[in-house]
Amino acid sequence: MAFDFPQKVLFKHCDPAGIVFYPRYFEMINDCVEAFFSDVIGVPFEVLLRDGGVPTAEIAVKFRAPSRHGDRLILSLEPVTLTPKSFALKITATCAGEVRFVSDSTLVYVGSDGRAAPWPDAILTPLIQFSEDTP
Repeated sequence: MAFDFPQKVLFKHCDPAGIVFYPRYFEMINDCVEAFFSDVIGVPFEVLLRDGGVPTAEIAVKFRAPSRHGDRLILSLEPVTLTPKSFALKITATCAGEVRFVSDSTLVYVGSDGRAAPWPDAILTPLIQFSEDTP
């Protein structure tokens, strides 16, 4: 199972040529992750950030094709690896079946002291469920 996040390419995402300025893809990736935590994990960032957080420890992106103002992207988040303190995931963005970018990243859970910590059960249990539901 993948978590799909629709994202219309808006004017604010584009450079003067009308294509997505690549740093805006990183914002879209974070928007997808934030929606995933809210909609699938059941812990929205505004709650999660009170006692900890899930910063990105590593990210790599392959840009396959440009996206233009008005395109309707689907960002599909899939689990790769879940450990007691981290979650590796892949996000593939497509438009009308064409891959626009593929992102591989690793999130870590940090406690209120800013150090890596084990996932709280309220987050770990749905992460396990999501990871197991994915072939």
